[in-house]
Amino acid sequence: MEVSIIGIDIAKNVFQFHGAAVDGSTVFRRKIRRAGVLDFLAGLPRCLVAMEACASSHYWGREIERLGHDVRLIPPQYVKPFRKRQKNDATDAEAIAEAAARAEMRFVAVKSAEQQSQSMLLKTRELFIDQRTQVVNTLRGHLAEYGIVAPQGASQIRKLEVMIADSEASDLPLATRNMCIRMFDHLSILDWQVDDLTARIEATAQHDDTARRLMTIPGIGPICAMTISTLAPPRESFRKGRDFAAWTGLTPKQHSTGGKTRLGRTSKMGQRDIRRLLILGATSVIQAAERKGGAPDGSWLDRMLKRKPKLLVAIALANKMARMAWAVMKNEDVYRVQLAA
Repeated sequence: MEVSIIGIDIAKNVFQFHGAAVDGSTVFRRKIRRAGVLDFLAGLPRCLVAMEACASSHYWGREIERLGHDVRLIPPQYVKPFRKRQKNDATDAEAIAEAAARAEMRFVAVKSAEQQSQSMLLKTRELFIDQRTQVVNTLRGHLAEYGIVAPQGASQIRKLEVMIADSEASDLPLATRNMCIRMFDHLSILDWQVDDLTARIEATAQHDDTARRLMTIPGIGPICAMTISTLAPPRESFRKGRDFAAWTGLTPKQHSTGGKTRLGRTSKMGQRDIRRLLILGATSVIQAAERKGGAPDGSWLDRMLKRKPKLLVAIALANKMARMAWAVMKNEDVYRVQLAA
């Protein structure tokens, strides 16, 4: 029988293959080492090759597509219901092939090398920010044991450095002072790294057509625009903006049954970085409106702020921003403010 669908369970060294015919019957099961994967696929007729969307899957997707195969990446949570009792590489590969055969299955688009490089730029910046926060908290915790406390806020951390540098004002042991100086030096390096990467992202956003259009939406800046442009699925993956907002996790989670609709908290599905940045952008819009004396009378934001807590309004506004972003990307147009009649 001629193979129609191939399910591949990716690993570090040994890959498990499961070939299935058009009717779903098994054609072959085989283990192949990493070096022979492409040679094995090159000798097979062009067919559908499915893998889980996990580490290194986008690289293998690009390489296999060059051989002429149709590559589909499936989210791991959608593969699990098709796996049989025992979990091993063979049953995983079989479950991947079975899931790929479903007409209503959802797939992940294979990212290009350029998209992955931009994603690494964004992730590296987030890593350095997390490390900077960790260093600041460590400094505050250690120095509080000696009665040295600075006001809250990242901008106030340099006051601790001044206290440490003044040897007469503080009665610190020599070892403690040396360790603090090392952490302040490391903090300066992290500050420079974050500022440099931020400048690179902002410069890239100015040359990216999609990012420039997204930045016309109030509350979406260069970081958020580049994150959406890089990490969001293709706009063709969603029928409408509400589907994209649901993918970002900005819609309520349903617990509906028996014809009764029960809505819970936000689902938190999709890409968490996009969701977080949209909520931060919505919060900045609300704060900007408050600094101007409040939102325009009778506007949606004004009505919501009068009835709901600010955090709830920020999430609702982030949902609207997500739908606006999808419309801007789909129509390849800029955001235009809707004027009152």
